Amino acid sequence: MRPPIPVLSDYGISPKHGFLPDVLPLTRLPDPYYNKWESIGANLQNLILSKRLRGVIDRLPILSTVGLEHDAEWRRAYMLLTFFAHGYIWGGDTPCDRVPPSISVPLLHICEHLEIPPVSTYAASVLWNFKPLFVDEEIDDLDNLATLLTFTGSLDESWFYLVSVAIEARGGPIIPLMLKAVAAARQGDSATVTRCLRAFAERLDDLGELLRRMHESCDPGFFYRRIRTFLAGSKNMAEAGLPHGVMYDDGSGKSEYVQYSGPSNAQSSLIQFFDIILGVEHRPTGEKPDPSSESEPEGRSRIPKHNFIRDMRRYMPGPHARFLNDVGAVANIREFVESRAASDRPLSIAYDACLAMLRAFRDIHIAIVTRYIVLPSRENRARSRSRSPEAVRNRVNLATASKNETHKKVKGTGGTALIPFLKQARDETGEPSVETWARKFMSRQTKVSGQNDFFLGKDEKSDMIDEPVIEHGLAGTWTMNEEYGGICHY
Repeated sequence: MRPPIPVLSDYGISPKHGFLPDVLPLTRLPDPYYNKWESIGANLQNLILSKRLRGVIDRLPILSTVGLEHDAEWRRAYMLLTFFAHGYIWGGDTPCDRVPPSISVPLLHICEHLEIPPVSTYAASVLWNFKPLFVDEEIDDLDNLATLLTFTGSLDESWFYLVSVAIEARGGPIIPLMLKAVAAARQGDSATVTRCLRAFAERLDDLGELLRRMHESCDPGFFYRRIRTFLAGSKNMAEAGLPHGVMYDDGSGKSEYVQYSGPSNAQSSLIQFFDIILGVEHRPTGEKPDPSSESEPEGRSRIPKHNFIRDMRRYMPGPHARFLNDVGAVANIREFVESRAASDRPLSIAYDACLAMLRAFRDIHIAIVTRYIVLPSRENRARSRSRSPEAVRNRVNLATASKNETHKKVKGTGGTALIPFLKQARDETGEPSVETWARKFMSRQTKVSGQNDFFLGKDEKSDMIDEPVIEHGLAGTWTMNEEYGGICHY
């Protein structure tokens, strides 16, 4: 018996806004009991700037979660406390590896309720951290959005979050659309599946245009040096000052160190939904497709093999992660298209168009990662060679760790280098294409030209740094060396 198609309301998912809450996030907890939390939130940037946040939190009483009633209140409390925790950890000259009971005790209770780890996640910084400027206008309009909380108080940080909010809102209607396509495929209704796929491709193009706007108000240098630090997790952060991870002290005397990833776009349930519904498979970085699997379509998109992608579901709200698992059990679009490839060309073209648009979206993401992570990391290393160690000896955090040149080819257990991982994910997106011309088109290798010195005839490889560039990323440690693994070094 085939499993039933998931019902969105069972997972708290909006048919209009997708994984964004159907009710707008609260701008303040209604119970005056939580005024102390709200006061810290209202002054968070100034407390971090003056390095007084830790003292304020140390004096904060342990507040009970008994006053939290509706889901919106639990989400608001989670967002506040995770921002406080990251500000406490990274807001000094050196990181602090212990989160005090005033934060840990209520945060652990809240996370148990929401089924999410006690760390800042994509949900905390994006899904539950926005408000419309004008309530009578749509929230998929990037120019109608504002954040509720940031670490730096900068437009750059707000814009960084809000681009993702707009993408989530604009992409939300794709979810019921493609579940309708799944139901139509079960009935053999090729015309409906084709219409749904065409609408999906058009909406994916819209999402790409939103992602392209990242550069408008988010400066790469500011993001790399200032924003990134506060978003760091605690996994493999020894060089950044957290050799054991972080201890969430619950006052029992039995608390232990834990290690969590920081927020990542891989924690977006929407992007993972796209892959699952289209039957896109992701392998460990460097692993080639297995020809023997071509004849085994059943269940091939059920469980992603890629450790990193699978692990990121742990950082999604529990209902969202369960939804993705249940969608994986019913996804049938790829098999349906392949079974009719010889007789229904419009269906095949519509399916391939979706893959092409999703591949283009990942191309844009690669360009952003290059501009905001790869290039600043090389500039950072170049500057660090010309500065004496004393210049930064009193400050230890994510940024200073990225300058450390004592790292030698760190290898990640996930086996995924940053740029190779993203490029492989992009290339894998085109692999299910049905039409021969589409498969050839999406397997092409893009040659980057026009970036060398025309008059001097500078060799394209002459500007590359021979040494591996090691990056302490938001979700762990990254290496830019294509021969070694680890978008996340666990």
